[in-house]
Amino acid sequence: MAFRVLIADDSPATRLVIRRVVQLSGFAVDAFVEAADGEQALSALGRQPVDVVLTGIDMPNMNGEQLLVALQGDQRLREIPVIVVSREATRRRMHHLRKLGARGFVTKLFQPQTLRHEMERVLGVSQA
Repeated sequence: MAFRVLIADDSPATRLVIRRVVQLSGFAVDAFVEAADGEQALSALGRQPVDVVLTGIDMPNMNGEQLLVALQGDQRLREIPVIVVSREATRRRMHHLRKLGARGFVTKLFQPQTLRHEMERVLGVSQA
């Protein structure tokens, strides 16, 4: 089974790296959707369904925390698993983001297998 993945990050280079890492991990992806901030991510989600969202936190217009809140407030979107991709990986920060609706967390400079494992975990699948 292949999945549709939304990558939300204000850096085109970071989006490219995340997309490439997902591809290198061997995770089956049917399509990637990209957004430069939370507003663009919500707009994209209104046009096309995705199976998982990978989002950064520090973005203009609508940051990752605001995106999590918006997703949780929308009946149609709240079930989409969200994995936060961030440099800040303190327990306190991860706990806060999980309270906002994040189902997973990966620190930047991750290995392909780390991201694959987290995507499989939040989606409840194994692509071994």
